[in-house]
Formats: sequence, structure tokens, C-alpha cells
Amino acid sequence: MLGVMAMARTAREKSETGIYHVMLRGIDKRKLFLSYSDYHKFIDYIRKAKDKVEFTVYAYCLMPNHVHLLLKKRTVSYELGDIMRRITVGYAQYHNIKNGRTGHLFQNRYKSEVVDNDAYFFTVLRYIHQNPLKAGMVKSMREYKWSSYNDYFNNSNNKLIESTFVLDLFKDIKQFEMFMNEYNEDKCLAYNPPKRYTDKELQEIASSLVTINDLGTLDIETRNKVLKDIKETTGASNRQLSRVLNIGRGILDSMK
Repeated sequence: MLGVMAMARTAREKSETGIYHVMLRGIDKRKLFLSYSDYHKFIDYIRKAKDKVEFTVYAYCLMPNHVHLLLKKRTVSYELGDIMRRITVGYAQYHNIKNGRTGHLFQNRYKSEVVDNDAYFFTVLRYIHQNPLKAGMVKSMREYKWSSYNDYFNNSNNKLIESTFVLDLFKDIKQFEMFMNEYNEDKCLAYNPPKRYTDKELQEIASSLVTINDLGTLDIETRNKVLKDIKETTGASNRQLSRVLNIGRGILDSMK
């Protein structure tokens, strides 16, 4: 039976500390948040997940088309995937119903990396908080409403994050603020230079997803879904994909 075959998924690296940096992206660079209420709703789903699964949030940043989280899994009863499913499934359903759309909202699986030492923990913490600043969305981190940065200056018990652990490692809040505002060129999980494949390598990867010679026999919707899967998996250029898959360049260029 002709169809898209799922590529074998590599096992995620386990964190000995239980701490992970996680990133979610909107599919096809789609915006995840279209209104203030959407940002609030996503935060609500994080809170609801915390009520069901034991984990701690040290930092978050909700950008228009992606999300960063720095969290700690606190029990062996649940995996990181259980936490992320509780957050994303409900929000995706809410987003689709609200906006009259169907299908996936998030791109592929979430990305994650282990945070296994203090130095990298603070690098990720700062990197997450500086996301809107480096993107030129604000002139200072205090201006951005949808990150945990301001929570570190707020003594409210209703905070989503656990700030005590972090702040106890600084002399005072001023030292924390100075560290968070230090200039840096840190590149964490989001920095993922595209791999360049030879035509043979690209053909082998594409062949694991579909029988290439059968692409021309598929209906347009199925064909385009297959092509999107191959593009997302490989990150290859339309020029190379056209050559390897024997698909018109115009077809690939017209796909959003």
C-alpha cells in the first residue's frame, strides 16, 4: 500500500538532572498566538499540566511562532513527552476551534536538549529571556509580557515559575538583572544550521518516506503532504529536491 512511511525516531537524550530546554515551533512557521487571549490560554495549559504532572518551570518565553521552556521533570512516573502532550494537545484544539482550522499546529515533534550543569542552565535561562530582545521586538526584557523574566521581580505566590532556586544563586536581584542583560552570542537549541546532503543522501532519505517513482501517481493533496514531510525532514532546497525527486520546481516553489 502506497503511503508515507514514518522515519525511525531517534531516542531523546535523558537528562540526569531532569532539566530540559524545550522548543516548540508552529508548522510552516505559522503563528501560534494571534491575540493576547491566546498567550494567556497557553500559559493556562502549562498551569493545568502542572496540576496533573509533577514538573517545575524555571523559564518560558512565548514568541509569535515558537515557544521556549526551561523545565525540570520531577518524577519518574512521567516522561518529558507526557508533559509536552498535556500542554500542546489542549492548546492546539483550542487554537483550531477558535480559528476554524484543522490539522497540526506544531511543527513535527518538539525539540529538546538536556541541561546538565549550572553553567549551561544559566546560559539557557538568559537565552530564553533575551529571545524577544534579540529579535528586536522590545528594547528591554522588562517590556515583553509573554516571558518569565518579570516573574523574577514579582513576589506573588501565583507565579508560574520557580524563581527561588535561581535567585538564591545570586547575591541579590540586581546581580541577577545584570547577568540577564549581559551581551552574549549564545546559541542554544534554536541554533541548528541546516545539513547539506549530497543528491544520493537526499534520495535515500526521501526513499524512506515514499517510493519516489510513485510521486507522480499521487493525488495533489497527498503528493504535497509527502513533499512537505521531505522538506521538513531534510531542509533541502527546492532546487535540489526538484532534481532528486524529478518534480517540477514550480510545484515546490508554490508550496507554503
